[in-house]
Order: sequence, then structure tokens, then C-alpha cells
Amino acid sequence: MNKQDVQLLYKYNQWANERILNAASRLTSEQFLAKAEYPHGGLRGTLTHILFAEWVWRKRAQGELPTTVLAPDNFQTFTSLQTRWQAEGIELLRFIDSLTDEQLTATFQYKSTKGDPYENVLWQILAHVVNHGTQHRSEAAAILTEFGHSPGDIDLIVFLRNPS
Repeated sequence: MNKQDVQLLYKYNQWANERILNAASRLTSEQFLAKAEYPHGGLRGTLTHILFAEWVWRKRAQGELPTTVLAPDNFQTFTSLQTRWQAEGIELLRFIDSLTDEQLTATFQYKSTKGDPYENVLWQILAHVVNHGTQHRSEAAAILTEFGHSPGDIDLIVFLRNPS
């Protein structure tokens, strides 16, 4: 995978995140905070999990070793989560744009938040982050749809056909 491929995936990732966040902005505070039977709880937990993954993997790829986890309780309002996510989106795209093809094919070592050591090829981790987001955005979309605020189609092909 080359830099252009990764940039395209991350533009898609940001587009899909924005569709989810736009739909979520129409919820009441009670709906945003509501519990649900999904792996990360309700919408707040699911969105926090996606944001955390994007943040922690960027930090690891930049050579940092975060030991903390973003928790749903860090975000008492949707606006606080949205603001944090917008800032992370800027940093993430800036990081992606800074990479070279050589960096993408190199391995890097990192530790999990529990301190377990790992090594992976960078482009594979970056693809994982987008794929991970897709899984959990689908859960968020289901929650939003249950509240009557579907984000619409968030498939890659929909983005490729009309990225604006």
C-alpha cells in the first residue's frame, strides 16, 4: 500500500466519521448518554472507543507509548466528544500526509496500554484503524437509526462515488 492509498482511506475514514457525528449531533443529551446492548455500550461509549483507537494508534506510530485510555466518562456531552474528535481528525490527517512510502512499509515497535510489546508494518496498522472504525461506526449507525437519526450510507463505495 502506498501513501496515496492510505491518504484515500483516511479521507474516507474522516468522511464516514463526520456522517456519524452529524447524525449524532441531532440527539438529545439523554439519547447520547443512554445505555445500550452493544460491545461498548451506547453511542457515547461506541464513539469514544473509535476516537480512542484513532488517537492511540497515531500516538504509537509517532513513537509515543500512551498508557491511558480515553473513557466515555471523559465526555459528558456530545459537544465535548465532537470537539475532541475534530482536533484528533486534524492531527491524524496531518500525520498521514507526513508519511512516505518507505515509512509505510517499515515495521515499528510499540507497546499496548498494558505494556505488552508488539511489532507491525505501519500500513497494516493504518488499514486496521480504518477497518476498526468501520466496524464500530456500523454499531453507532444502528444506535442512531434506533433513535430515528440514521447517518445514511457510510460505505467506502458511496464515498468513492461522491467524496464531497
